[in-house]
Amino acid sequence: MAARSSTVEPPEDYGFFGPGSITWKVWGYATSVTIGFQRAVVVEELDPALVAAVDTTQAIVLRPRTRYDRTLRYFAMVAFGDTRSTSQAADILVKVHSKAIGTEPLSGLPYDANDPHSQLWIHLTAWHSILYAYEKYGPGRLTEDEENRYWAECAVAAELQTCDPADVPRTREGIRDYFAMMRPRLAGSEAAQRTMAHLLNADVMMPPMPRLLRPGAWVVSRVLRAGTIATMPQWMRTMGGLRQPRIIDVLVTPVLRVSFWLAERNTAMKLRVLRVLSPMTVPVVEPVLLGIAPIRQETLTPTEARERYGYDKPAEAHLELRARQAAKVFGEGAAPSDEGLVESEPILGAMS
Repeated sequence: MAARSSTVEPPEDYGFFGPGSITWKVWGYATSVTIGFQRAVVVEELDPALVAAVDTTQAIVLRPRTRYDRTLRYFAMVAFGDTRSTSQAADILVKVHSKAIGTEPLSGLPYDANDPHSQLWIHLTAWHSILYAYEKYGPGRLTEDEENRYWAECAVAAELQTCDPADVPRTREGIRDYFAMMRPRLAGSEAAQRTMAHLLNADVMMPPMPRLLRPGAWVVSRVLRAGTIATMPQWMRTMGGLRQPRIIDVLVTPVLRVSFWLAERNTAMKLRVLRVLSPMTVPVVEPVLLGIAPIRQETLTPTEARERYGYDKPAEAHLELRARQAAKVFGEGAAPSDEGLVESEPILGAMS
């Protein structure tokens, strides 16, 4: 391990959280990049505006592996990345999302991926799912103090999105209230159910496997699918058209708990698995997992980072581009520009 760690470049700083944070504790556990992340991207499809954007681009169908890789890399950067790189990624993501606009077919209303309410839904779904997976298949429930700190850190991370950090609930009860408030606004449309089923198939996220390994990969995919569905309340399953016997929920839980417990005891194995699932994420989390200190042993707030590196608040960033994209789509009936996607490749990874 020492020889390997000597080849890893140290990050510039500890990012927005650092050692001792609850974010590093929860997001650093093996449940996060597997069950937690899969649950997040599946559940969020129940939002009609979000699934309309996803269904329009067809990115998760045409390039599911790179879409998964880029998205997971961004979430890992928020949790573990240095402040300069993560601030840059947050800024470019606003440009990427400027393309995800259009008319939601169920309501006939416009949707915009940069809309604060859409961003809050994505943000809270991710942070809730990562915590849920950690508590169900990992070490167990956080203490009350740890949970309060977790949601306070979630609000810090929200500063990197276009949503208002003040809207982030700070307690478990607050999160429950948020989902209860959102529930009437969600819909299990045909597009949502189709997309959720696609995202529950972990095979599409994996690279081509040698013939000898395919049976094992198939088993892993099915166990992850069962484990993810087991974290979802019945109303979400019904809305998503997902059926799974309760006995499967019961049986898959100890299997995953033991599997993740074993994974946590072998850092090299965790990194090997991550290289398979999301190679672009490895450079972000490898220094953290190997305990490599950054060049500057400091953390910053998103506000401090924006001031230091010269970025606007996400809600106020790239307004001219966003207006041009809206004029093309809603005014001219034309396709939006790929400008943000092209610029994002050196930061979030290639799209092909």
